[in-house]
Amino acid sequence: MTATLTDAVTSGVTGPDVAPARRRVSLVGAVIAFLITALLVMTLVSAGTGQLAVPPIEVLGSLLHRLGIDIGPMPTHPQGDNTLWQVRFPRVVMSLLVGAALATAGALMQGAFANPLAEPGVVGVSAGAALAAAMVIVFGWDFAGPWTVAVSAFIGGLITTLAVYTLSREGGRTEVVTLVLTGIAVNAIASAAMAFMMFLGDTQAREEIVFWTLGSLNGSRWEQVWVVLPMVVVGLVAAMLVARKLDLLSLGDRAAGHVGVDVERLRLSTIAVVAVLTGAAVAFCGVIAFLGLVVPHLARMVIGPGHRVLVPVSALGGALLLLCADLWARTAVAYADLPIGMLTSLVGGPVFFWLLRRARRTAGGWA
Repeated sequence: MTATLTDAVTSGVTGPDVAPARRRVSLVGAVIAFLITALLVMTLVSAGTGQLAVPPIEVLGSLLHRLGIDIGPMPTHPQGDNTLWQVRFPRVVMSLLVGAALATAGALMQGAFANPLAEPGVVGVSAGAALAAAMVIVFGWDFAGPWTVAVSAFIGGLITTLAVYTLSREGGRTEVVTLVLTGIAVNAIASAAMAFMMFLGDTQAREEIVFWTLGSLNGSRWEQVWVVLPMVVVGLVAAMLVARKLDLLSLGDRAAGHVGVDVERLRLSTIAVVAVLTGAAVAFCGVIAFLGLVVPHLARMVIGPGHRVLVPVSALGGALLLLCADLWARTAVAYADLPIGMLTSLVGGPVFFWLLRRARRTAGGWA
């Protein structure tokens, strides 16, 4: 629908539908421009905020100098530039990647399930990742050095997703309701197993598990960023490739099948993309709740349900929201770094309640 309206405007077609089409294209352009501008501004502000404050103009100067552009002042503090590039920028980039990944995964889940209240945790990615991380922490496994927990979390998320999909298949087909209910059951089992891991672990292990399940970007390093970056980029590209078919899927399984969409393959592909995006997001940062639920829904309310626009807008919105949440997490309390998952839940819980009430008033509609 979005592409049709865009084509109508750009091709010069006249008629009663052109004015709404132009307004819609203008709205989408304005939203994207606002999100990009806000991301650039917040990146400079976030990177410069902390115990060692660096003015945004000096942050920009440091960035430009690293790009070979000799414009703008460098940080005046002797440790300013090192602090930016060794501590702040890795954390900022990680927050952008994780936020974009989780929000995009949420948009895909809501499109595949035709339910605006779906989110990546439905297929068990987060629960499986958390359980795998807890097992490594409790049993002290070490097969990947300092990255053992992250690798185990990623693998655990993929295995849990595969289990949910396999258990929900019946007669070569996967019903959406069955998949959702299977995901709820698997999540419950994983949560029980996690509680058992906490029972087995000592005090230090329990503290590590609790901190990991609450999520944190503290300690993000460039080495971790280079691992997450390619997976998120591949996931975002794959999300754009399935976006148009998700628009057709919103017509219903039978109607989508009549226009040539392999519904079963599309849902499997979408779930695989969601698993990769979410697994990459939680591998180093732990579980960050509600981001994949709230951002796509709010984006849909503003720019409409077309996934070719919804996916990139959700990615930008998720990156911006997590960047702001991380800035809040490390500055709200002096000399403390709050778990970011706690803050997103604190905000996401009331928003989720509002979405539920709004969905009831609109008879479960998208808008």
